[in-house]
Amino acid sequence: MNVRRSAAALAASAVLCVGAAPAALADTAPPASPSAPPVIPSGLYGKGDPTYDGVWRQSFALLAQHTVGVKPAQQAVDWLVGQQCANGGFASFRADAGTECAATTMFDTNATAAAVQALVALGGKDAAVKKGVDWLKYVQNEDGGWAFVPGSPSEANSTALVISALAVAGEKPADVKSKAGKSAYEGLLPFQLGCTAEPASDRGAFAYQPVDGKLIANGDATAAAVLAGLGKGSAVVPSGTDTPAAALACPAGAAGSPETAAQGAAGYLAEALKKDGHLVAVTPGQVLPTPDTGNTADAVIALAAAGHKQSAAGALEWLKGNSAEWAKGSPAALGTLILAAHATGADPKAFGGADLVAQLNATGPAPQGADTGATEVKSEKGEGSGNQNVWWMIGAGAAAGVGIGILLSGRRKKNQL
Repeated sequence: MNVRRSAAALAASAVLCVGAAPAALADTAPPASPSAPPVIPSGLYGKGDPTYDGVWRQSFALLAQHTVGVKPAQQAVDWLVGQQCANGGFASFRADAGTECAATTMFDTNATAAAVQALVALGGKDAAVKKGVDWLKYVQNEDGGWAFVPGSPSEANSTALVISALAVAGEKPADVKSKAGKSAYEGLLPFQLGCTAEPASDRGAFAYQPVDGKLIANGDATAAAVLAGLGKGSAVVPSGTDTPAAALACPAGAAGSPETAAQGAAGYLAEALKKDGHLVAVTPGQVLPTPDTGNTADAVIALAAAGHKQSAAGALEWLKGNSAEWAKGSPAALGTLILAAHATGADPKAFGGADLVAQLNATGPAPQGADTGATEVKSEKGEGSGNQNVWWMIGAGAAAGVGIGILLSGRRKKNQL
């Protein structure tokens, strides 16, 4: 998460690899010069370079604040609304929001989906929400799914994120259909590993995209798909029920309803968390897997949303003891941890000795009427923060001879910079 630069950068690189890009895929303003510190807008949360995650981290900061009863600074809300283009879409970040978006703007479905969730929660932004929803519908692929960059092949992460945003905005994802008549769920469910998957422990998981025609279990895609299948967003209301997660029901497998698919995916996550209390990932250049802090937090949210808080309990405790360095100074990471605590009924102001809310507030403009003094986080013991692992590219391949298929492990979502 902290070292991930974002799918926007990777997508832009992939587009450049194939020569002249279509207008919808062309890059926006270039990244800041390595020799010059990034210019951080006064209304933006976080001190890191916002080029690839400005809208994403702002959305999660505002969503987390609202969820725990903190009223965000008006300038922070205004900054997010001001990032929206006239067509309703959002880029990852626009340094000059006073300039109209151009044909060369690289739009970002993940940022748009996150912004829609935040603006719905904050209220009073119906026009912006509708424009965002309409844009997401407009860029839906024929197979019913979505890509990070519109016009690229669908993948589970972006499809799930968009479905969650649509559901939060009051849409029925099953009724959101492409020009070819494919629904949003028809775009998502084919990414689930069914009852014939090997090893059997991977059954129920979701893949990001097929790799050489094979679906490979991906924790990030799986956690996102749980929320999408349940028609929920990232701000999960603590459930009144608590049952153990169960494995994918076979032989029916993933051919059932979105809810059935979501519960099977939750079963995969619960089983994957049992060994060490966290998910793992292998990043380029590493031999051994490392703890995946961000996707572990996502898994906790997903399990809580599915009514399985006890299946998430071990991972929640692991996060309390091992997430400090990973989340330090990162609005998206702190926001995700706050949402995980909220979903499970834990106290985000006493999370492993840390006040996550105060830390988040301290990364940007002071909330209205809030004490923004951050509580010092005690040094953590254990297996490390896992800050190496969220944004890495699994691989890339030719896409029908006219483009390049971008295979990324993990949403741009979480916790970076």
